[in-house]
Amino acid sequence: MKIASISANNLSIGYHHNKNNEENGLYHNLSLKLYEGELTCLLGLNGAGKSTLLRTLSGMQPSLDGEVLLYGKNINNYKEDELSKILGLVLTDKTSVGGLTVKQLVGLGRYPYTGFFGRLTKTDYEVIDNAMEDVGISHKSNAYMAELSDGERQKAMIAKSLAQECPIVFLDEPTAFLDVASRIEIMNLLHNLAASAKKTILLSTHDMDLAFLLADRLWLLSRIKGMKCGVTEDLILDNTVKEFFDREGISFDKKTGNFLPIQNPERTIQLNVDENLRHWVENFLRRKNIGIEPNISTSNLPLIDVKGYNNIEFINNSKTEKFKSFEELLSVL
Repeated sequence: MKIASISANNLSIGYHHNKNNEENGLYHNLSLKLYEGELTCLLGLNGAGKSTLLRTLSGMQPSLDGEVLLYGKNINNYKEDELSKILGLVLTDKTSVGGLTVKQLVGLGRYPYTGFFGRLTKTDYEVIDNAMEDVGISHKSNAYMAELSDGERQKAMIAKSLAQECPIVFLDEPTAFLDVASRIEIMNLLHNLAASAKKTILLSTHDMDLAFLLADRLWLLSRIKGMKCGVTEDLILDNTVKEFFDREGISFDKKTGNFLPIQNPERTIQLNVDENLRHWVENFLRRKNIGIEPNISTSNLPLIDVKGYNNIEFINNSKTEKFKSFEELLSVL
């Protein structure tokens, strides 16, 4: 049985109003666990309270009720230097570090270990070099942070947290503002770090498609639905993801893991297609507002028979036309 790195029961999160000491509770009676060697993704719409939950779990913000346990001990009972060696935090906010080189920034992660004078030893430099190597930023070690792309900058910030040698890492929107390739690279990097280095990694993200692919667990957060935690595939297949995020005109498709516009097709056809091509053929037809008869029948509906990308037949009223591309197929649709 797995032992949780972080756990909480009956946790309430939100804010205190200083003037009258009233509480603004966002969520109550939350129960959650994080495990070593796993990447957990926290998903929710804007304003759901993802950052508030991360700050509460990291000890930066007090809970309204309940307690956060870090290896079975209340997080408030850790001294600051103890906590800095256990939990690393990577925020989205662009701090003013442009005048530091990558190596200098990553070196800041060693300060919990350097003592009063902050001198780095040979061992510290080895840890710094290994952290940069682990995230693939070593070739930029002498470059200034201001010279880096957003993706490189995020790698450097992750390397800094690795240099802290923390078993637990929290990241708030680490893929925000990144291009598609960089988002995939960062998410894959974090997934691999959790598995290979046995770290407990929790991140908030809007990249649901990548979370569905790479997260071991999901935490779903909604001001209406509350919070639901579980293994990714369980939450997808039992329709929890659909219940949390379906909106008017948009629905979650379990087959593809995508959110799709709800269709009101203008016409319907029958479809016979190689399974390797099904996703893109259905995508093409959906975009043209054409529905698909779920079962090929003997009805009079037209049939599109896709034997291969360059081998498409359109059969209507016993008339068969052959096409070599979807561009050509458009002529009969």
